[in-house]
Amino acid sequence: MNGSTGSPDRAPASEGGAGEQLELVRAELKKARARAKPRTNPKATTGRLPVARVVVNKGVLVIDQYFDYSVPVDLDETAQPGVRVRVRFGARVVKGRREGGTLIDGFVVERLAASDYAGPLAPLSQVLSPEPVLSPELLRLCRAVADRYAGTLADVLQLAVPPKHGRAEAAPLPDPLPAPAPPPAGSWSRYPQGPAFLSALAAGGAPRAVWTALPGGSWAAELALAVASALASGRGALVVLPDGRSVAQLDAALLELLGSGHHVALTAEHGAEERYRRWLAVSRGSVRAVVGTRAAMFAPVRELGLLAVWDDGDDRHSDERAPYPHARDVLLLRAAEVGAAVLIGGLTTTVEAAQLLHTGWARPLAADREQVRRSAPLVRTVSDRDQSDDAAARAARLPSHAWRVAREALERGPVLVQVPRRGYVPRLACTRCREGARCAHCAGPLALPGADGVLTCAWCGRTEADWHCRECGGTGLRAQVVGTRRTAEELGRAFPLVPVRTSGRAEVLASVPDAPALVVSTPGAEPVAEGGYAAALLLDGWALLGRADLRAGEDALRRWTNAAALVRPREQGGTVVVVAEETLRPVQALVRWDPAGFAALELGERAELRFPPVSRMASVTGSAASVEDLLGLLRLPEGGDVLGPVPVRGRPAGGGAPGGPGAEPLERVLLRVDPGRGAALAAALKAAQVAQLVRRSAEPVRVRVDPPDIG
Repeated sequence: MNGSTGSPDRAPASEGGAGEQLELVRAELKKARARAKPRTNPKATTGRLPVARVVVNKGVLVIDQYFDYSVPVDLDETAQPGVRVRVRFGARVVKGRREGGTLIDGFVVERLAASDYAGPLAPLSQVLSPEPVLSPELLRLCRAVADRYAGTLADVLQLAVPPKHGRAEAAPLPDPLPAPAPPPAGSWSRYPQGPAFLSALAAGGAPRAVWTALPGGSWAAELALAVASALASGRGALVVLPDGRSVAQLDAALLELLGSGHHVALTAEHGAEERYRRWLAVSRGSVRAVVGTRAAMFAPVRELGLLAVWDDGDDRHSDERAPYPHARDVLLLRAAEVGAAVLIGGLTTTVEAAQLLHTGWARPLAADREQVRRSAPLVRTVSDRDQSDDAAARAARLPSHAWRVAREALERGPVLVQVPRRGYVPRLACTRCREGARCAHCAGPLALPGADGVLTCAWCGRTEADWHCRECGGTGLRAQVVGTRRTAEELGRAFPLVPVRTSGRAEVLASVPDAPALVVSTPGAEPVAEGGYAAALLLDGWALLGRADLRAGEDALRRWTNAAALVRPREQGGTVVVVAEETLRPVQALVRWDPAGFAALELGERAELRFPPVSRMASVTGSAASVEDLLGLLRLPEGGDVLGPVPVRGRPAGGGAPGGPGAEPLERVLLRVDPGRGAALAAALKAAQVAQLVRRSAEPVRVRVDPPDIG
């Protein structure tokens, strides 16, 4: 081996070896500097539409705008609107031309004949892919979402357009299949307006409905019929579901109804490359229907005819990345833009859906009461009074009535036991009537944050020295203790010959066989039983009802109903036992199986108290100095309220646990405006954040419009 190319430690010590190695090192350094040096000799600019308007992939509010670049001749053909490009951002003007800057990715928005910027333009550095992934329709949607949630276009594009994969782009895609024939109404005939809804879809109409689905597990087949009806009109369809399990159910139903090639499923389980391949099939028009989790809300379906969301009350529909859009609201924005049909479905009805019905924007799609009674299981309650007289309930936390129901049901099949997961924090409630304790000033939830026993509002921070219940006048308060410990072990001892299976965070079961077994599950992780469960026990109802959250009752009813819908109808002996106070509104709604009525009552109560969705809210969270600084810069719309600040648990800079050692003290304020002023609130928040960033007067804050958890 030549000494000049080997390892320095092993090279022979010759007279010229060191000099040769030094020359090699100098040559390599010179090459490295040449590679790192930015291009200072711009290529000739094309004469046809020489300006490319670009949105750069940098989610900073102060640069939430388009930037103009010149188009070199060699990039003229590929630098078309919608493609990914790489540009130098932050370049300086040196001797009449742009130099330096940082390479950053972006998208070409449009090509122009001239720029309104008077100075020299930096050239596009590279076209990363000739694939036009950002259509004008998708760009308008992303801009609307950014404006609604006081965010940046770049952040929304991060959610809407998946990362590029070269192999997926190079793979050929088949031509789209012809439109299928309109399907029969099938089980939609159980709903008086069901067949007419499908017929309107198949005829190219745009009906808008809030669908309260019947229990029994037929919802996936019914959604598949709605998608097939939209496809029959020659249009596309998009369905967003809360999790991969429900996507798999609808995917299987569509394959059974239409066969392969008409739709794709988009979930994180498919992997980045396969997901991008499927996304391209939609973008190029090879596939006209998409079913997926919340990221699919931006899927570029062509000629949309139907936009549907299933179980829109599930918190997984709200994205945890800035600007935190909700799938339901994004689909409503898309429907308004393209004039597509809308189907908001679930076993329960959210208050937001009830508002759409109240305003007449959508029509109800529900079965009559007789059909509901035939489809739903029998629901019984066990109250606190019943448990206080029950020695078995005090000893084993399983009331005698629930034990008897489980014992009888186990002779016919599996029994579901729903136990709230750890971490639910209950709110305070009246000891006498169980009504939640609310602030007299803003109606926010009252809490005991310290050891001094002083009631404090979680919204506005005011203390309540002389609280009394507005419903019954009582002065006593209670906080229900969450009881989820050793549930499986206790049931195993109570039923020693019956297998006990668990489904929760560690392992979520998809299904269980139709055989006697106790299935202990946390809410949302209930497996489907073949043939349905013989019974269900919904334990620790106050752990759900007592949460310090505006949506506690609505969410408890949704979780109970989703579990109870897996139980056989009452005609087949299906029984549900819910351990909660029988007089409470959510419990009564479950007993009557009337989620739409519950949502309508909740909407009326929130209208009285100016709660969302009747009003619009935003939360601002940060250090005390940052929040105060932003409020000083904020120009609230007329009639806006500031509730707070109140302390919230912080997270240390090193990424430790909230509230632990080194955690930064944080504060939160809630901003409330009247209906119709949500856009003005978002614009005001965005302007205040930009001013704060420009002035660098304080650390940035976290802004969330329409927060799902406001207390």
